[in-house]
Amino acid sequence: LFRTYKVLEKVGRSVTLQSFDSEHTDLLDMMTTYVTKLQPTIVPVKSSFLENLGKSTCKTFNNLINFLAFVGKTFTLVGREVISPSRIRWQAIFSNLYADGLTALPIIGMLAFLTGVVLAYQGGIQLSMYGANIFIVDLVGITLLRELVPLLTAIIIAGRSGSAYTAQIGTMRVTNEIDALCTIGIVPMELLVLPKLLSLIILMPLITAYADVIGVFGSMLVAKFSFEVSITDFLHRFPEAVSTTNYLIGIGKTPIFATVIALVGCYQGFRVKGGADQVGKQVTLSVVQAIFLVIIVDAILSVIFSWLGIGALPSFI
Repeated sequence: LFRTYKVLEKVGRSVTLQSFDSEHTDLLDMMTTYVTKLQPTIVPVKSSFLENLGKSTCKTFNNLINFLAFVGKTFTLVGREVISPSRIRWQAIFSNLYADGLTALPIIGMLAFLTGVVLAYQGGIQLSMYGANIFIVDLVGITLLRELVPLLTAIIIAGRSGSAYTAQIGTMRVTNEIDALCTIGIVPMELLVLPKLLSLIILMPLITAYADVIGVFGSMLVAKFSFEVSITDFLHRFPEAVSTTNYLIGIGKTPIFATVIALVGCYQGFRVKGGADQVGKQVTLSVVQAIFLVIIVDAILSVIFSWLGIGALPSFI
């Protein structure tokens, strides 16, 4: 009777004893008191450094395997939609283009403008010491268009859109909407992942080109009003300093950044388990991982382009 009583209490049942003699109820109360006192104290076992390192390594390896499986499944679905374009959800893609692109233009434009201003001003101070003010164009053009603007745009999109992807899918996991989609025969990844991935791949080069223009405009104003480089001289020097190859390298990296951001954001959303607090944790993890991977990819691409001799910088830089 006592064991049944405790089992029911553990599962949250309310137990009331009726029509029992007082001596029986006193006996149960006494047993409850003594059993509680006699319960063994659980002493946590401290793990060694090597054990913790092994657990962390195994966890990281499992997460990597799961992520690669997610990437493989995603590109399988992309191939299916390429073969059968009628399966593409254009309405969802256009909706994501508006949410992730048009509404992000002000913040990205402001960031690009300020980056161009700071870079031109800081570089111009050093160049003006040697009377090489005109080379502000070379410094700003190559640095902004090839590296800084694509990277900063990707970081903003990772923090803005990547986190939104994780939060949306994670909330749907918590509220069992993902299970409901499976029940009615809809593939969740086809509905939730592919439109986000395709829209971001389309969007990133366009946003980066817009940010390039704003950033160069900001640096041109600084060059004119602080270092006496006229707008005419700036525009005349710009195509000589920045080759088409360097510009295309900057634009060409952005679809890869977009793929990384979309895949990480959606993957972390599908990993949400438990309550709403887990959504916040996965959103934070999503942003950190996306930014980290974007920087890693950018570094790898820079090394590859250097090895191949693509977009080599002029000798005077």
